[in-house]
Amino acid sequence: MSMEEAFRKAGYKVEKTEQKSSQSLPSQGKFQLQQNYTVQAEQVILDLKTAMGRDYQNFTTSKIRNILARVSEIYNDVLAEYSETLDLEIQSRIEYLKVRLVYECGREPRVIKPFVDKAGLLQLLNGIGASRQNFINFARYMEALVAYHRFHGGRD
Repeated sequence: MSMEEAFRKAGYKVEKTEQKSSQSLPSQGKFQLQQNYTVQAEQVILDLKTAMGRDYQNFTTSKIRNILARVSEIYNDVLAEYSETLDLEIQSRIEYLKVRLVYECGREPRVIKPFVDKAGLLQLLNGIGASRQNFINFARYMEALVAYHRFHGGRD
């Protein structure tokens, strides 16, 4: 199965461009991580709680903690490096993280997909490129999302 097919199956619209690149998959508006990412993370969780209604009770901390665990593994390796650019092995692991997110969206379309969409996770991952700082910011944002989910009554 191609990446396009995987994104489509998970419910994402795939933009057709002359030059295919992972940077363009998926694209549903531009999500920008703000300097005050903790406020942004809390707002994402509060909006999800409202939008998901009864489905929010199925959105457990352990489901997003699994995503955070994968991010944290990469984060620890990124912190150990001092280069401002990520090496190819780490960039490859970030690409695989996208695949895992898309898989989880397809597996839990009523629970995980709204979270990934609202939080802009795939768009943020697509914007990391080789930037060490972009990945560090992404990882901290993920931690904030998990923390605010738990703070606002998210179940284990």
